[in-house]
Amino acid sequence: MAVDIQNLFNVELPAGMQNKPDVAQSIGAKFQINIAGDDGGSWYLDCSASGPKAEQGSPGGADCTIEITSGDFQKLVENPQANGMQLFFSGKLKVTGNQMLAMKLQKLFDLRG
Repeated sequence: MAVDIQNLFNVELPAGMQNKPDVAQSIGAKFQINIAGDDGGSWYLDCSASGPKAEQGSPGGADCTIEITSGDFQKLVENPQANGMQLFFSGKLKVTGNQMLAMKLQKLFDLRG
């Protein structure tokens, strides 16, 4: 089932972060997510002690930046473990900054309820 990317980043994740701020802050990092293509966009997710917050745009200061197309993001959401590695090693999921933090994103996506 396809995920509504705009709704995910503009509604579901911010609500989840506000409902469970301690879980969001326990991730301990700031992320920049850039999704190209239909329904894509750029979002800044602060899961550090100064957060939690999620906002559109790219203000800078991210510990980890993720770049992916909207089609590949759908594959990632369907099966994060298997597809995440496949997309990363095929160059379709680009991670800059602290790459180990990308593994913590699943914990953040679990907040969306």
